Amino acid sequence: MNQQQPVSEALSHSILRQALLVLGGVLLLAIAAQAAIPLPGTPIPLTLQGPAVLLAGVLLGPRLGAMSLVLYLLLGAAGIPVFAPVAPPGLARLFGPSGGYLLAFPAAAAVAGQIVADGKSWIRMYAGLLTGLVVIYAGGLAQLMVLTGSVTAAAQLGSTPFIVADLVKLAVTGLLVRRLVLPARALR
Repeated sequence: MNQQQPVSEALSHSILRQALLVLGGVLLLAIAAQAAIPLPGTPIPLTLQGPAVLLAGVLLGPRLGAMSLVLYLLLGAAGIPVFAPVAPPGLARLFGPSGGYLLAFPAAAAVAGQIVADGKSWIRMYAGLLTGLVVIYAGGLAQLMVLTGSVTAAAQLGSTPFIVADLVKLAVTGLLVRRLVLPARALR
């Protein structure tokens, strides 16, 4: 029985550590969402959510990163003010113009975390970050196409105003990943 106690303690410590990491991912995204700038001509605000999603996936890994984003969505859908403060709160946000982007967050975190892996290769790192960003765009544009009934309108509202800013944010995120990814991997 004494041998089971250390195993049990180690398991509970691991679960607690993973839960804290998931909550940290939620907090990171909730803070990034508050940096929201409404843009003229589009209902989608410019935020720091994309880099936060990608960082969560890369720093926490695909599984914990996705879990943190699912929890973020559940909290936001329940009305807790974690979403960007520029549109209706709660569950309504997931059915509105930015809902597709939000719903793509867990998949984007998982994909980015899986591709980037250890973060040692610049090419692999930027490929993972770019692929994660493409997943976010795909989710957002799919929902905008449903809402507008037009591929052109969806692109005008949901991608054209953001591409340059998102590529700049992606470059900065890559530099952060290179600085943070190896120390963070030791946490998991």
